[in-house]
Amino acid sequence: MTKTQAYIMEHPREAQRLLDKVDAPAWIAKFIEPHLSRVRSFLSVGCGPAVLLRELAERHPGIEIVGVDLSASRVRAAEERLRGLPNAHACVGNAQSLPFESDSFDLVFSRFLLEYLPDKPRAVQEMARICTPEGKLLLQDLDGQLVWHSPEDAELQADTERILGYLAGTGFDPFVGRKLFSLCLNAALTDVNVQVDPYHLYAGRINEKHFSEWQSKLKIARPQVSAALGSEEAAREYSERFLGYLRNPDTLTYSCLFTVNATKPRRK
Repeated sequence: MTKTQAYIMEHPREAQRLLDKVDAPAWIAKFIEPHLSRVRSFLSVGCGPAVLLRELAERHPGIEIVGVDLSASRVRAAEERLRGLPNAHACVGNAQSLPFESDSFDLVFSRFLLEYLPDKPRAVQEMARICTPEGKLLLQDLDGQLVWHSPEDAELQADTERILGYLAGTGFDPFVGRKLFSLCLNAALTDVNVQVDPYHLYAGRINEKHFSEWQSKLKIARPQVSAALGSEEAAREYSERFLGYLRNPDTLTYSCLFTVNATKPRRK
């Protein structure tokens, strides 16, 4: 049986934070719709509150849209958001042991999921298992989140590395984006294509909308940061230093988004 790990960003405010960040129509048009030719069934692994799924189901009523998430509360939120759409539903399930038969979905999608999972190879192998022959996996994740800044603040960088070292025990990997390529190859997928885009890119003082999103993210992560740095006070000081860095007009912070699509070969 697969061991279940708690999601390190589990918090009632996290769903709203994710809602505030995504422009669902633009995201779908850029990253998902180019892969929908001949797709009759679509699965989102780690679907969260189903913001993308609602938009996708409305745009493509002829496609069966399914979401799966480890959290029962997120699935309830997803089902509420998908209410009234006969081609869409969500269910509870573990990405490392998916509750579907093999060869079930033409397109299997995950976004910002693998960075948190302790057994990433198994998750990708599971996604490949349930994908139909000649179907596709579409994986998106970040690279360099929290890590890349110029000029570096030595104290901030040292504390960030302490936090990331602590979170590594949960499976969190801030550099998983670059690993999606090899994860697909190791799952015996073919035609692996890689696209890289900037994700966080703040050259100079961060704008107020993005600043508010980072405030929320750091508050939600406060218990993990406190555990990593040894105290609530140390976590508060870290958050203030990080947010102060983002507001400094002489600094640059960035990370990358990797988008990888791959094909499940037909059995010989």
